[in-house]
Amino acid sequence: MLYMVIERLKPGAAVDIYRRAQQQGRFLPDGLEYIASWVDLEFNTCFQLLQTDDERLFDEWRSHWLDLCDFEIIAVRTSTAAFQIIAPRL
Repeated sequence: MLYMVIERLKPGAAVDIYRRAQQQGRFLPDGLEYIASWVDLEFNTCFQLLQTDDERLFDEWRSHWLDLCDFEIIAVRTSTAAFQIIAPRL
């Protein structure tokens, strides 16, 4: 299952987030896979695409970052998969 993770960085936290990631990694537990990410131009919000079959792994991962950002985690599907579901109704 794919998940869009919206991270809202706490004020001034961007440098600390990048430093921690550079020094210690992403803290992704086995079974939680990083796909891609995008960051807004002001370093306020990061959008990450992650994949896992065990949604509970997010709790472990988030615990390493809660001091620096807040999370919204949304299960998503690709546009192709969405079209296949909708196509019979068209």
